[in-house]
Amino acid sequence: MSPLDEEQKKAQAPQGRIAAIQYLCLAVFLHLIWGFWQLQVQNPDLYAEQAERNRVKYLPLLAPRGKILDRDGRILADSHSTFSVILSRNNLDPGRLPVIADGLNLPLEEAESRLRRLRNDYEALVLKQGLTQGEVAFVEAHRREFPELELIRSQQRLYPADGVASHLIGYVGEVSEAELNQPEFAQFEQGAVVGKAGLERQYNEFLTGVDGRRQVEVDSRGKERAVLGITEAKAGRSLRLTIDLDLQIAAELAMEGRTGAVVALDPRNGEILALVSTPNFDPNQFAGRIRPAQWKALIKNPDRPLLNRAIQAQLAPGSTFKAFVATAGLESGAIDEQFGVRCGGGAWFFGRYFRCHESHGGVTLHRGIAQSCDVYFYNVGHRTGIEPLAKYGEAAGFGQLTGVDLPHEAHGVMPSVRWKLRNLRQKWYAGETISVAIGQGYVTVTPLQLAAAYGGLLSGGVWPAPHLVSWEERRALRPDFQPPEPRRHEIDPQTVQKVADGLWAVVNEGGTGVRARLAGYDVAGKTGTAQLASLEFTKGRNEEEYLDNAWFVGAYPRTNPELVVAALFEHGAHGNLAAPIVRDVMKAYLDKQIRQQGTQREAAPPAGSRSGG
Repeated sequence: MSPLDEEQKKAQAPQGRIAAIQYLCLAVFLHLIWGFWQLQVQNPDLYAEQAERNRVKYLPLLAPRGKILDRDGRILADSHSTFSVILSRNNLDPGRLPVIADGLNLPLEEAESRLRRLRNDYEALVLKQGLTQGEVAFVEAHRREFPELELIRSQQRLYPADGVASHLIGYVGEVSEAELNQPEFAQFEQGAVVGKAGLERQYNEFLTGVDGRRQVEVDSRGKERAVLGITEAKAGRSLRLTIDLDLQIAAELAMEGRTGAVVALDPRNGEILALVSTPNFDPNQFAGRIRPAQWKALIKNPDRPLLNRAIQAQLAPGSTFKAFVATAGLESGAIDEQFGVRCGGGAWFFGRYFRCHESHGGVTLHRGIAQSCDVYFYNVGHRTGIEPLAKYGEAAGFGQLTGVDLPHEAHGVMPSVRWKLRNLRQKWYAGETISVAIGQGYVTVTPLQLAAAYGGLLSGGVWPAPHLVSWEERRALRPDFQPPEPRRHEIDPQTVQKVADGLWAVVNEGGTGVRARLAGYDVAGKTGTAQLASLEFTKGRNEEEYLDNAWFVGAYPRTNPELVVAALFEHGAHGNLAAPIVRDVMKAYLDKQIRQQGTQREAAPPAGSRSGG
C-alpha cells in the first residue's frame, strides 16, 4: 500500500467514528422524542396517574357491618375493631412474597392466588384480615423492608359464644371468585366481606356499609408524610329481629346434646320467636378466615352441623300429621265426630297388615287424637282418600316454601295423585294413602312448616307468612315493601274446635303428650314418632341411626293460639320425649309474660291518680 493510501485510511477512521456517534445520538434523540410523545400527547392521563400514585396513596377505611338485634334490642351480632394488612403490587418484589406470607401465617399458594386476581398493578389488596398481635408486630417491624405492606384498621364480626343462634344469624366471609359472578354480589370487589349464610346473607345489602378512604402523601420509601383527605366510612344498617333471645336460649338449652330443631312462632302475625338447629357451629370461625382444618371438620362431620334443620330437614312428620287428616276427614264429610273403630293393635288393608303401637279398643275422634291411635287414622285416611288429604295439607302449607326470610329453605312433600305422576311417573295406589294418614310414606315436612301449619289450623284457617324481621322493619329497610297477605282456607269453626279439643286431651287427659303439661295453662299439642326403617329391617339392630324421629308440636292456648312451638328430636325414639323440649320453651314464654305484667303493674300509677303535664 502506498504512503498516500495509508494517509487517506487514517483520515477516514475518525470520520467513521464520528458518524457512528452521530447516529447513536440521533437514535437517543428519537427515543426521547418518542417517549415525550407518549408522555405528553399519546397517554398523558396514564402517566400522570402513575406519577401521582408514586406520591399519593389511597388507604381504605373499611365500614363495619350493621348490628343484628333481638326484638328487645339485645345484640346478637356485632363488629369489633381489629387490624388488616393491605398490599400494593406496584411496590412488590415477588421474591419477598414467601417471606411476607410466612410472617402473616398465610399459605404461599393462597397469597399468590389472591395476587393473581388483582385487576391492575395499582389496586390495593386486603391480604389478610383480623391480624393477631404477632402478625401486627411483624408488619410494624418490617416497614422499611416491605414498603408494599400497610396496616389499616378494620372491623371483624363478633357472634355470641357457644354458637347461640348460629343457623339463624349465619356468618360472613370473603366473597369468592364464583360469587362475584352472581347478581347479588356484583357490586362487590375482590376481598370484600359479605354474608354467606343465614340472615347475614339474606339482608347482606342492608348490613353492608360503605367503605371510606384516606388520601395520604408518601415519600419515595412509601412512608406517610401528610394526610390529604379523608372520606369517612358509613356503617351498615342495624337489623332488629322478631327473635326473643330468652326463648332462643331456652330452646338451645332444651336441645342440648340432641340433634334436631325447634321453632317457636306467634301464629297471629307469623313472627318467629325462636329458631334453633342442633348441632350448631361457631360462626366466629368464619369471621376472619376459617382454617382449612376447621372447614374440613365441619363438612365431614356426620351430624352435619352446617345444615339448618329448622328449614332444611325434610322428614316424615309421623303422628303430628293426624291433626290435618282429622280436619280433611271432617271437612270432606268422610267422617264425623262419632265415627269409631276398634283397635286391636293393627288392621288389614289391601292385603297388608298395618300395626298400631298398642291395642286401644273402641276409639272415636277425640280419643283417637289423644292416644294417637294409628288404626283409627288408617281408617280415616282410607275413607277420606288422598286428594282431600292433599287439599288440606297443601292449604296448611305442606309441600311449599313458607317464604321465611332465610336462604335455602326446603319445600318438603305433600303427596297427591298429581304429585306422584309428575315426579315419579307412576299412578297412585290406595294402599299408599294408609301410610300418609299417619304421616309416613311420601309426606315430608320441615319443623318450620309444621309449626306454621298448626298455628294456621288452630287459628281457623289463616296462615301468615313466617318471618324473622318484622314487617315494620322491612318497610324501614325498603319503603316500597308490601307484606304478603296471609294464606286463607275456610274451615268450619266446629272442625277446628273438635281437633283442638283432641289436641288438648293429648296433653291434659292422659294422652301421649302429658310431659308437655303446664298446670293452669291451656296447652294443647301432638306427639309424632316417625319411622325411619321397617321393623323387619331394624330387627336385631340397635344402631342409633335407625331409631325413630321424635316430634312434638304444642300450642297455647288451644284455639287462636299466641304461641306454637314445634320440636324435632332426631332418633329420639318416641314423640313423648320431644314434649319436654316444647314445654321448656313454653314455660320460658309464660314466665316472661308474668314478669312483664308484674313490671307493668309496678309502673302503673295508683287508681284515680293523674299524670302531670
